[in-house]
Amino acid sequence: MGKKRPEKCISVEEAKELQKAWCDTRTPEIDKCLGFEDTREFWWSVEELQEYLKYVKKQSKKQGICNPGIRIYFGAYPKEQCKMDRGYSTVFLVPTGAPAGEMGKGGDSAQNNYKLEPYNYGNSGNPPQIY
Repeated sequence: MGKKRPEKCISVEEAKELQKAWCDTRTPEIDKCLGFEDTREFWWSVEELQEYLKYVKKQSKKQGICNPGIRIYFGAYPKEQCKMDRGYSTVFLVPTGAPAGEMGKGGDSAQNNYKLEPYNYGNSGNPPQIY
């Protein structure tokens, strides 16, 4: 029997609603300002994400961090690194956490852990609206 559904999962309908709200309220202004249709989705395989999470857990444990987290940031590539000289959007993952005692009991999982490398370079694009 498989693991139970994680508590923080949302329904497909809610995901579609969130994506539609983003597209309706943000993409027109962003695309207008940039002068091109920007990237709005990013993809990594489950295996790639598990590999990164395993790295974060192992390295955090070595640092005395017992409850690491992941923060997701929006970013943009420099224009010269992109096709057609456009600075497309991206996201990157940053480990969080502090050793126990540094930020209270058990450490603070909201503090960025700059001793570990962030994660980027997934596949991205701007496909037809799927959500």
